[in-house]
Amino acid sequence: MRVSKRASGALAVGAAFALVASGCSSGDSNGGDAGASKDGAIVIDGGQPENPLVPANTTETQGGKVVDWLWTGLVEYPNNGGAPQNALAESIDTTDSKVFKIKIKQNTKFHDGTTVKAENFVKAWNWAAYGPSGAQNASFFSDIQGFSDVYTEDPDGPDGPKKAPEPKAKEMSGLKVVDDWNFEVTLNAPTSVFPTKLGYSAFMPLPDVFFTQKPEEFGKKPVGNGPVKFVSWQDDVEIKLTRFDDYNLRDKMKIKDVTVKLYQDDTAAYNDLLAGNLDFQQQVPVSSLAGDKWKTDLGDRAIQTTIPSTGIIAFPLYDPRFQNKDLRRAISMSIDRKAITDKIFFGNRKPADSWANPLTPGAEPGNCTACQFNVDEAKKLLTQAGGFKGKLTLSYNADASHKEWMEAVAQQIKTNLGIDAVAVGVPTFAVFRANINAYKMTGAYRAGWQQDYPDVENWINPLYVTGGSSNDGKYSNPQVDALAKEASAAPSLDEAHKKFGEAVKIIDQDVPTMPIYFSGEQSGRSEKIKKMELTNVGELDITSVEL
Repeated sequence: MRVSKRASGALAVGAAFALVASGCSSGDSNGGDAGASKDGAIVIDGGQPENPLVPANTTETQGGKVVDWLWTGLVEYPNNGGAPQNALAESIDTTDSKVFKIKIKQNTKFHDGTTVKAENFVKAWNWAAYGPSGAQNASFFSDIQGFSDVYTEDPDGPDGPKKAPEPKAKEMSGLKVVDDWNFEVTLNAPTSVFPTKLGYSAFMPLPDVFFTQKPEEFGKKPVGNGPVKFVSWQDDVEIKLTRFDDYNLRDKMKIKDVTVKLYQDDTAAYNDLLAGNLDFQQQVPVSSLAGDKWKTDLGDRAIQTTIPSTGIIAFPLYDPRFQNKDLRRAISMSIDRKAITDKIFFGNRKPADSWANPLTPGAEPGNCTACQFNVDEAKKLLTQAGGFKGKLTLSYNADASHKEWMEAVAQQIKTNLGIDAVAVGVPTFAVFRANINAYKMTGAYRAGWQQDYPDVENWINPLYVTGGSSNDGKYSNPQVDALAKEASAAPSLDEAHKKFGEAVKIIDQDVPTMPIYFSGEQSGRSEKIKKMELTNVGELDITSVEL
């Protein structure tokens, strides 16, 4: 669940690529009058990351936003929702959307003073794709020729008795370093969305020092190439970052220091915001939304925006109790999503009615028939499934405002289907995600998806294709896999989106997860911040902050 960016979904492949390749970023390459000599510090809210901060092994938002600040990729996604533009890439050229020639800007630096070169991308991507590395984002490299030779699937999960077979190769045949500033990427088939994906953190470069350490050691003291560099990390307390003065791309810092305070409770963060001890909170607590209390509290420091993110409840399909799709559909159709968004979120969320967030290029509105509220149909389906025995737990991380809506969902399932459903809080997000990734969930659980790049493909391949990077429930349908593969290889975005639409129709019948609401975001800033912008997914753009 990561960063999101939007582009126009109606572009043909040639036009979409031309926008990426044009390098049309605002400002000059030296950062212009970015005010980088100014000092100043801010404290912003966050949570304990699930894993050490290695880009290709970070799939959740708490670690993800820190990774996004520490690294700069080949392309970037403008805050205003415009088309992707070049960042570290000088140019990205292709004539067939299968072979891409990538030239990077010369003499940019990692935080340890070493130069970012083409081989730092190639080595990083090969490490991430290599199965024994265990990178959660490995599947993002499946478009590249030779991926199947370096990645093999663990047959029974990370804790199972069997090991994945040793891969045939350690490097993908589709990656080639040409010289210090140029490399070439050959895909398995023409893939129109590939350039758009290159701003996602899985595709970040890694410095030479990474390959001399254990990944977890590097991730606790990461060395990136972004506008801020790492200072320190105290688990469950704070992560400290500071301006990287040798950064020479467009988005230079206007302040010096950033502390990410790692909260276990969003109400505590909100109280700090009101007291002037916190400078930015990305999402105020649900309790403050009643009667627009947060607006009264914050005045002109209240910030409201829409983001391409969806609240979801997922099923662990590796648990035999959840393998009947009629049961899953029955549970989904017993949930009154409008009541949840009206009564719990006070109209600040919208009931989900489609599998991809409607802000996403290529998304089809209203294609989640399993999202329709129909108690009679739900009861009929539950009977067809043979009922449900025992307690149905719905787990959530208790360090953010999920208790109210998860309890409301549990009560609806209990009232409408007679299932003994109960919401269960897990103290921290990091522990919660660790259980999910270890396939230890014994009931349904809160999930969510904040898109990584602007295309409906990002709502299908990672979540619902067999072995997808965030397919945490282990859903698998060969028809979906085949259609998604055809879509990814389609010669144009329009044709790709049509194929993904066909895959979604099957997903809708299988109901591996339950979309519940489309997110809105209510943020707050302190009085000391004079100017700031949010990214397209509602994260603070720390390079925009002026005090």
